[in-house]
Amino acid sequence: MKILILALSLFIPVAHAQNLSICKGEYALCAASPTTAIPGQKVTINGLEFDAGVAVCPVLKGLSIANLALMNGSCEAPKGKVWSLFAPLKSYPQAPTWETVPEVIRTFVTTADSGMSNMWSMICEKQKKKTNGVQLADCYGPLNESPWTGTAVPVGTTVGTAAPVGASYPVGGNFP
Repeated sequence: MKILILALSLFIPVAHAQNLSICKGEYALCAASPTTAIPGQKVTINGLEFDAGVAVCPVLKGLSIANLALMNGSCEAPKGKVWSLFAPLKSYPQAPTWETVPEVIRTFVTTADSGMSNMWSMICEKQKKKTNGVQLADCYGPLNESPWTGTAVPVGTTVGTAAPVGASYPVGGNFP
């Protein structure tokens, strides 16, 4: 995990790198999730406004990587909520069945009609009922915002994701 944080810090500007931390406990993993735009709603990240979206993500337990600058400086989420964080897992529950399956990473290029979403270190509301035995959470975050810089991801940007081809606003990260 420490090697992964070091690798991530190479992609994140110094101003953001000092906010990386390892959290232990429940978290949502949105790496393979599509996102639905929320019409008329915005989210502000580092003073910049972005369209808002919601992604349904599995809730897992263990070590995860966080950007505490977006989490009020703490891994602790309010009651009934979890943070959407990242962990280098090879298999985890994925939509639509929420069966645990291997992660398949792919790239795509953003267009005017198809962007990406960033749910890393965003707050999520745990759903009241499990689906196929899996605890899910509704995670809210920005569309077309870079997890590395907090700035807009322009059309024509290459993005990495584990969401399937055809997913709307796949959760992912642009390549710096």
